[in-house]
Amino acid sequence: MGKKTILLLGFIALKFILHCFLISPEYDLHRDEYLHLDQGRHLDWGYISVPPFTSWVSKLILLLGNDVFWVKFFPALFGALTIYIVWKTIESLNGSLFSLVLGAVCILFSAVLRLNILYQPNSFDVLCWVTFYFIVIRYIQTQNTKWLFMGALTFALGFLNKYNIIFLLIGLLPVLLLTKHCMMFAQKQFYTALLIGFFLMAPNLLWQYNNHFPVVHHLKELAATQLVNVDRFDFLQHQLLFFIGAFFVIISGFVGLLFYKPFKPFRLFFFSFFLTIIVFMYFKAKDYYAIGLYPVYIAFGAVVLGEWLKTGWKKYLQPVAIALPLLLFIPVYNIAFPNKTPNYILKHPELYKKLGLLRWEDGKDHTLPQDFADMQGWKELAQKTDSVYQKLPNQHQTLILCDNYGQAGAINYYTKQKIQAVSFNADYINWFDLTKKYKNIIRIKEADNSKTELQKTSPFFESSSVAGAITNPNAREFGTTIFVFTGAKMDINGRIKAEIKQYKDYLKE
Repeated sequence: MGKKTILLLGFIALKFILHCFLISPEYDLHRDEYLHLDQGRHLDWGYISVPPFTSWVSKLILLLGNDVFWVKFFPALFGALTIYIVWKTIESLNGSLFSLVLGAVCILFSAVLRLNILYQPNSFDVLCWVTFYFIVIRYIQTQNTKWLFMGALTFALGFLNKYNIIFLLIGLLPVLLLTKHCMMFAQKQFYTALLIGFFLMAPNLLWQYNNHFPVVHHLKELAATQLVNVDRFDFLQHQLLFFIGAFFVIISGFVGLLFYKPFKPFRLFFFSFFLTIIVFMYFKAKDYYAIGLYPVYIAFGAVVLGEWLKTGWKKYLQPVAIALPLLLFIPVYNIAFPNKTPNYILKHPELYKKLGLLRWEDGKDHTLPQDFADMQGWKELAQKTDSVYQKLPNQHQTLILCDNYGQAGAINYYTKQKIQAVSFNADYINWFDLTKKYKNIIRIKEADNSKTELQKTSPFFESSSVAGAITNPNAREFGTTIFVFTGAKMDINGRIKAEIKQYKDYLKE
């Protein structure tokens, strides 16, 4: 086994080891993770919130036992594969051993590590971006049409994982068309690859069509509730923070693409970067949507620095260059990861506030970073719901109806009972079991919506009560209340059908 292989395996091992220290035991899974895990129980070619790829991984996690270990393993694996692809990109650009190590260090100690702690589509999205760019580089180098087919496969998988990869094409295609590389569009293999890619994506596109393109409504809702609060200056500022330790490497990559002669065939990447960033800013995208853009420029920069620092006194700067990403990552490690308890953050909020980490999607500052608050209170909710459910008569006729997907998913993940909570939110609207005749409802209501629940709903049931609430003040769901209604005087199933029809009519508009 060669030195390069040993070093690569060492970085991958270190990647997995690091993940053991990134999340404090005080935190539960994230609200989004519960939704993605439940999608594995309802396999389909599409979902309201995301394409189907994550549900396939979720199914595998279910088959492996559905343990937290496996939930965290797969995003870490995608992160490790990202390091591998960057390594192979540097090799393809004839980078030195120093360049390989520098590139791996820059990816390992960056925002990619932050993405990889959560089971969301983002980790695989970054992997698809860097893989697609690697394929473009290999095609330019070899003109071998096999890379066209691999590019089609990579893009299709990326599309089936997260539609965000469309931004990659928006930023890359115009530049390809305006350079000598446009000759690829004259090859029949290009169009064959295009058809294969379309064929792979077609089931999801057909699902979107048959379901009246819920992705469009999802994006409109996202724009109205979250993206409206995105500040374009903050977007640019956060781009610097994501790879702060690798900033000098990325800049070296840009300089190299303009002036380093061996990179002349890849100069399109220089212009593609800025076009992609401009498009992201125009649509007021969330800052982390652009993370997949940077690894390839780290690869370019690592190769250039390897050339610049290989002789004379400059070679003594190599250890400094490798140490810098690690040294700058240390303060990031201390603040950007949920490795500090909520109480610690409450007692030391200054730096979190200064860096904007306490600002949520509503544009306001809160006591914890939003992602951290989204990892609190879920076990408590599930345990209290379990306790209530066990005491009910006619349990098989009990509907557990939640306000949002986080509540429903958390109950389904942690419950010890054979129950399935649902919601009129997100994909759960398609997962109601209407073969049962419901007589009881356990209603989970967000704090802001719970004040009048008893007054509004009690007349339709023989008995009603408040059974508990999330009491963890650090949870985003603090105050979420559990109501119990038994002995229905109305047709619950009919009301559910009416709500579902109303939602689907909304999608048709």
